[in-house]
Amino acid sequence: MTYTAAELLAEWVSASDVPEDAKVSAAKCVFDLMTAAIAGYQTPNAAAVRRVARATWGEGPAEMWFSGERSTAAGATFVNAACACSLDLDDGHRAASGHPGAAIIPGVLSLLGSPSLDGQRALAAIAIGYEIGVRISAARDLRSVPTVNSGLWSGQAVAAAVGWLRGLPPGQIAHAISIAGTTAPSQSATPYTRFRGNSVKEGIPWGAANGILAVDLARHGFTGPVDILDSAERYDRARLLDGLGTSWLINSTYFKPYSCCRWIHAPIDALLSLLTDHDIRPDAIINIDVETFGRSLTLSNEVAPATLEGAQYSLPFCLGVAAISGARALLPLSNESLADARAIEIAGRVRMTVNPEFERMFPAAVPGRIRITTSSGTFERTVLAPKGEPTNPMSSDDIGIKFQAIAAERVDAGVAAGIRHAIGALRRGDIAPLHSILGDRLFATPSETPAPERCEVAE
Repeated sequence: MTYTAAELLAEWVSASDVPEDAKVSAAKCVFDLMTAAIAGYQTPNAAAVRRVARATWGEGPAEMWFSGERSTAAGATFVNAACACSLDLDDGHRAASGHPGAAIIPGVLSLLGSPSLDGQRALAAIAIGYEIGVRISAARDLRSVPTVNSGLWSGQAVAAAVGWLRGLPPGQIAHAISIAGTTAPSQSATPYTRFRGNSVKEGIPWGAANGILAVDLARHGFTGPVDILDSAERYDRARLLDGLGTSWLINSTYFKPYSCCRWIHAPIDALLSLLTDHDIRPDAIINIDVETFGRSLTLSNEVAPATLEGAQYSLPFCLGVAAISGARALLPLSNESLADARAIEIAGRVRMTVNPEFERMFPAAVPGRIRITTSSGTFERTVLAPKGEPTNPMSSDDIGIKFQAIAAERVDAGVAAGIRHAIGALRRGDIAPLHSILGDRLFATPSETPAPERCEVAE
């Protein structure tokens, strides 16, 4: 009998024995995602999805993190994924050219309180989800696909992780993966839209919630096209299946020190190092020339973005903010930065070109080169691996510093200490402290005030 790729992946998922190093990486990913979710909680987008979740999915057993409210597993996953990816601080994976954590971790933690979920199983499920999701994305020709948006495959990762946790047999896991892939958000506008700075972004919340629904459907006998991954034109079978379980992809997750598209990080690193090493003042900058890869030029790259989403996808603007205010102003980008005339002025001096060598390196790498011209000379710096890549990693201490920078301005010191304690307990296999703190209301009522008109939902 010939098995489809989805069936073979499902067989592997069912029999998975997750090693300790992958679980340690999973705990690190959870800690980093808590940082992203806290940062994103008070954004208008997050407030909008909380209101819509209550109206759409209603009450349920799953926590909408930090709000003290609950919804169904799908509803809570949608909300928590939206908070986590709102400010573009969530983790990513170079092989997938996308963001697994913002979908997989909310999906797995939607089962908090279930007898099937303890700390060790939660970490194992997260590692399984990363393995499946990253492999599915990486098996595509990422140079030729119309979009690398994570919502296209993140639901399949959630389906694998949650299907394993709920004890689905391999056949049902295969159908859950197939259902999630077939019904994934299309992201149809991405290849041509000029408005990259919109709230939908990569469609991660839709993909994540869809993964939960796919598992529920498969449990009740709903079927999908289990040959979904067998098209040789779309998926490389060897990249999809070879080496399963020999090394774990979650161990090569990257983390982000700046709240913007990963493609912008190498130029930011290069700029900041040049400014420091040569004591360059912003007002001395005549031009900033950026050499990058072609996909970076498909970002919106607005000199003066009107929204935080627009800022997250603008290489010139992020360089302007970094030049004027330093790295701290990118953790995260704020609405105040949108009105910074000095940053906008610097952004207007940025010129971007495609470097053929960097083009060949993408998507395996996201390099950048900066050349700053001043009245006293020209200064150049190349960064092949921005901070946070596996070859230039953020350590556990770095992740802690990132968390503290975000938490210090948003929650009180006791709450921040409680989250750190909960992550430490999770590493030891105890999920109860994390369950408790995610179910508490950590933010004051004003965060739930009506969002600006663009985020309002008709009743």
